[in-house]
Amino acid sequence: MSTTSQKHRDFVGEPMGDKPVTALSGIGEVLGKKLEEQGFDKAFVVLGQFLLLKKDSEMFVEWLKDASGANSRQAGSCAQCLKEWCDSFL
Repeated sequence: MSTTSQKHRDFVGEPMGDKPVTALSGIGEVLGKKLEEQGFDKAFVVLGQFLLLKKDSEMFVEWLKDASGANSRQAGSCAQCLKEWCDSFL
């Protein structure tokens, strides 16, 4: 059984609004700073990349690892978070 963090549950449980990139599950201060430096300062901007990749979690994980230096666990957590958010709100 897979468990999710409180951060994950908080994110997928409500509309995204103007949340910072660090609100995403798997994205802490260090990865958030790297993403912000590339223009991915808000969660909705990262969601846009996820949607551009046609919600393909595998491709998104690879992109996030390349873009931020995230490890597989962090990138997978973020992808799962965005997928569940999309399933609830799109």
